[in-house]
Order: sequence, then structure tokens, then C-alpha cells
Amino acid sequence: MRKLLTAATVAATALLASANAATTAQAADTIALVVSTLNNPFFVTLKNGAETKAKALGYNLLVLDSQNDPAKELANVEDVVNKKVKLLLVNPTDSDAVRSAVRSANRAKIPVVTLDRSANGGEVASHIASDNVAGGRMAGQLVVDMLKGQGAVVELQGLPGASAARDRGKGFHEAVDKASGLKVVASQPADFDRTKALNVMENILQAQQKIDVVFAHNDEMALGAAKAIQASGRKIPVVGFDGTDEGVAAVNAGTLTATVAQQAGLIGEKGVETADKVLKGEKVPAFTPVELKMVTK
Repeated sequence: MRKLLTAATVAATALLASANAATTAQAADTIALVVSTLNNPFFVTLKNGAETKAKALGYNLLVLDSQNDPAKELANVEDVVNKKVKLLLVNPTDSDAVRSAVRSANRAKIPVVTLDRSANGGEVASHIASDNVAGGRMAGQLVVDMLKGQGAVVELQGLPGASAARDRGKGFHEAVDKASGLKVVASQPADFDRTKALNVMENILQAQQKIDVVFAHNDEMALGAAKAIQASGRKIPVVGFDGTDEGVAAVNAGTLTATVAQQAGLIGEKGVETADKVLKGEKVPAFTPVELKMVTK
């Protein structure tokens, strides 16, 4: 009887140890992606790219949606910190507001990699994004060339506080402000949102009798603006930014004139590749730029 009990005890101990090892291994293989919103095709594509690369590299990727709410973003980060993930990938809702979330991960000694939008505070191992200033400049130069340096321009800005909105606007103005014959007659935020852009554009159309071109900081806003323009009966070219599937399709259909195409899936992929290097103790660059291209019909 004693031998049977001893054997059973050994077996139970081995089973428990095996279970603990499996739990530890699972935790070691888990990284998190906290994304600003999955109500935007661009960030869905970014997520898909991250998931594909995580699977290829053998990581379990935990994805949480912040729904464009900094408070929810902080709660999401605190949740994954409590789950003791090995690394945090975060696509910030707001570059300033995300500081608290980044510092929460820092305190838990969880490395942080930012995607698409940067963090204005906390310790970040690496930032993966398009060069939004260069992209804005590309859009601005296209507008200058289209109008031959003369005309009235409308700018639909992204989410105030987001680095992408700030940088795209900066690059855009670097190009258009050099053309003395161009005037930006309206520049208003629409928060990267299609419905808000439609409403903002409707108001601008009523206020401005002369508009020669519209530049929107992302394709979602560009599509909203194009819908408002179509409903008004006016013909005004619209330039977007992101190169989402729907945005590119709209360019090919003639609904949009152009879009500065980011490679959202590649940003997600490179984020996970960078996470893998960080976890292996390899040196990574502070910033990895992802190539942009202009898409026209």
C-alpha cells in the first residue's frame, strides 16, 4: 500500500510540474497588441499582419481594442500587464495620453514597442511606422502639382493629439505653404472617422464657395468627404492617406484622386519581428520606417 501511495504521489507531482511548465511556457510565448480601434480597416490590416507573423514565429498574440478611448487603452494595458505578457505592442489612441499606459508596462518591466503612432513619454524599445511627415509632404506636393500652385485647399485633420495627424499635417504644409498662390481655406479635425468627415465636409461646402482640392489625413475621412461632395453635386478632387483596400478601390473607381499608401500589414509584421528580437536580447533600432507610395489611377 505504501509503495502504491508513493507511486501515486510521484505521478501527481510530475503531472503538476508538467502543468506548471506548460503554463510558464504559454506565458513566455504570449505578447500583447493593444490597438487604437478595430473600427478602422487600416488597423484591422495592421492586426492581421501582426497575427500572421506572430503565428509564424511561434508566439501567442493577445489583441485588445481600445475603441479610440485613452481610458480604455490604459485599462487594456493594465489587463495585459496583470497577465504578465512578455512584451507589449501598442498602437496609441493619443501620443500624449498613452504615456500612463507605457509607464505601467515599464514598471512591470515589460518591453514596449509602438506601432504607427508614437508615445510622448515612457520608455519605448522601438517605434515602427511610416514616415508620416514624408507622406504628408508627398500629398502636399501632389496638390501643388495638380493646381499648378494656384487654388483653394481644404484639409481634414486626424485625431488631435495623434502623432500621425500632427506629422501628416506638418509634411502637407511644408509643401503647400511654399506655393504662394495656394490658400488653405479650411483645416478642421474629423478624428480619422468617415462619418465625422462627411459631416465636417458638408459644413465646409456650405461655407466655402470655391474649393479646388481636399486632402484628408486618412482614407476613411477622404471617403466621407467624397460622399459629401458627391451629394452636393460639386466636383472636387480628394486625396487620402493610408492606402486601405477600400481607399485604393476608390482611386481606381475615380471616387478619390489619390492616396498615400502605407503598408499597414507590414507595420504589424515588423512590430512582431522587432518584438521577437527584443525578447531574444538583440539590439533594435529606435525607429523603423515603413515605405510609402503614392497610388493614383
